[in-house]
Amino acid sequence: MPSFVTSPEDRAHATTLAGHPFTMPRRLRRNRLVGRWIAAWLGATTLGVANAAVRQLVYADRVGELAVHQISTVTLLAALTYYIWLLDQQWPVPTTRTAIAIGGSWAALTVLFEFGLGRYVLDSSWSDLFANYNLAAGRIWVLVPVWMALEPAVLQRLRAIRS
Repeated sequence: MPSFVTSPEDRAHATTLAGHPFTMPRRLRRNRLVGRWIAAWLGATTLGVANAAVRQLVYADRVGELAVHQISTVTLLAALTYYIWLLDQQWPVPTTRTAIAIGGSWAALTVLFEFGLGRYVLDSSWSDLFANYNLAAGRIWVLVPVWMALEPAVLQRLRAIRS
């Protein structure tokens, strides 16, 4: 038995006899799936950068600053919804626990990316960065990391209900 097959449940799934296919233990399948999803987060950042470019090139000068923020947030939410749905078609998330791990990772990476880029590359002040999270002022950016955290679990539950 390979050394990474540790639990009785995993040992029951693993076959090491010559000529027999090896079935990857569930924990390793989960880690591989989570790894794919974490890598796919880079696609979400690409969507965010493309969304910002469209915002600046198309409508930033035509509407007020708050409207620009809101339109950009809504268009990014729509793009992310479709992107995450496509990923879920390619790599279905089998459990709510795994979906929460993926969503939480995506949300954390997004906030870290936003604050890191904003503060250390674009030289934005901390108060400007935190202002994007002020719902009372109409700043709805917080919906992006919240939706990224929730959508994998929502899709997983919808798939479970349908089957």
